[in-house]
Amino acid sequence: MNLPNKLTLARIIAVPVFVVLYMRGLFIPAFIIFILASLTDMLDGKIARKYNLITNFGKIMDPLADKILVYSAFCLMVEDGAVPSWMLIIILLREFAVSGMRTVAAANGIVIAAGMSGKIKTVLQMIAVPLLILRSVHPVLNTLATVFLWASLVMTVYSGVEYIVQNKQVFKE
Repeated sequence: MNLPNKLTLARIIAVPVFVVLYMRGLFIPAFIIFILASLTDMLDGKIARKYNLITNFGKIMDPLADKILVYSAFCLMVEDGAVPSWMLIIILLREFAVSGMRTVAAANGIVIAAGMSGKIKTVLQMIAVPLLILRSVHPVLNTLATVFLWASLVMTVYSGVEYIVQNKQVFKE
């Protein structure tokens, strides 16, 4: 297994650690784990592209690891009121719709690459989560957390609509 794939696995393994820390109210350690896990996303992609270490495992597991990390955090934050449940439902609806379309496309031999708007969505979510974790530290962080949460929701909807429109041929299969 190459280094980018090991970093992806490390991100997945970090999720239960993050969840336990967050649920125990250990927000600073949870924040640190989330940041480190998020950085592995950037790092694994750069290494894979630079050294031509792109694998099928990485193509599938890297975005899945991102989703596991971010949506675990959002689920925890619904429970403590930082993220409204309706927002999480919209976010998950987009993810299930896109994943379903990718599955149908793959069954027909079509590979649908992630678009830039989806990558921006992920970055906004990965910024929103740590800000939401630290929101009680200072009012400015609470405001920033709210701004990034809403921005990520808007980009989630936009990227989902863009994805469906650009890949509507999948519905004809």
